[in-house]
Amino acid sequence: MRPTRLLLLALLAVASLGACRDYNFKRHVSSQDGLIPADQYARYGREQAIAVAIGREFARPYNSGPEAQVDVAINYARTNFAKDIRDISGDPQSNRIVVTFVSGWRTAIVPIADGKTGADTRIPS
Repeated sequence: MRPTRLLLLALLAVASLGACRDYNFKRHVSSQDGLIPADQYARYGREQAIAVAIGREFARPYNSGPEAQVDVAINYARTNFAKDIRDISGDPQSNRIVVTFVSGWRTAIVPIADGKTGADTRIPS
């Protein structure tokens, strides 16, 4: 009876390892399926257009890993939109950047991989 109990415990341990979720959020977070197209969202206002531009820069491929992508997108935002942004922070593990605008609006930005760059986004004045 003892070997049966050990076998049962071993199977339970193996089954519990299979239940652990992975921490790859990129495929869940960065999917644009079911969302408003980026160009249409950018027409809603200046801050929305800035968010789209940052998201497009965030999606550009870099070979240095997700930390480099976050740094490049944050530097792009600080360089081009410093007067509009109060605070910006990035989380490479969850694949998002959180921006607080001067107006108080706070939004999470995910990569927008639609083949365009931040410079392709029309920013209203």
